[in-house]
Amino acid sequence: MPQVAIIDYGVGNLRSVEKAFGATGCAAVVSSDERVLYGADRLVLPGVGAFAACMNALTERGFDELVRERVAESIPLLGVCVGMQMLFEESEEFGTTRGLGLLPGRVRRFSEDLVVPHVGWNRIRQRVAHPLFEGIEDAEFFYFVHSYYCEPAEDEVILGETDYGLPYASVVARENLCGVQFHPEKSQAAGLRLLSNFARV
Repeated sequence: MPQVAIIDYGVGNLRSVEKAFGATGCAAVVSSDERVLYGADRLVLPGVGAFAACMNALTERGFDELVRERVAESIPLLGVCVGMQMLFEESEEFGTTRGLGLLPGRVRRFSEDLVVPHVGWNRIRQRVAHPLFEGIEDAEFFYFVHSYYCEPAEDEVILGETDYGLPYASVVARENLCGVQFHPEKSQAAGLRLLSNFARV
């Protein structure tokens, strides 16, 4: 079984993600040790709160370059919530903040006509077949908490869409890089299955 390392850069409650992987039988570890992060078979980039705060915390530790290097080495990486947003080039949250630039596109705020943040259960409409979706029904419910959404510049990276005022990208992937806007660790059986799929992809 490959080892999954959850990147600890001082943001969020990472133990719940670690426990969720454990529930699938996968060996996952939360770590801020570069030796562990460079030695892992798979990486998870979590994120909660504001985009800029997450990017600053990641960059201060030099983990932005670590993520880029590991992705370039074809190591599978899963971005979760703001972690998915950071995969893109920039966010308009509190002005413009540069992201990791691993996927072309930007992060935008939901319309002021909507209740924001978008909190609760919503469906994922699967646009294409992908190993992340193995054993997961189309239009399955997952748990969301976010005020901003990703707007990819390339339509082909969008694996799944969710409707909230507009259809937006809630699951993205390109080669070894993937991201989910929802919280799989809070999404019960479907979320655990997705984490299990990532651990084996």
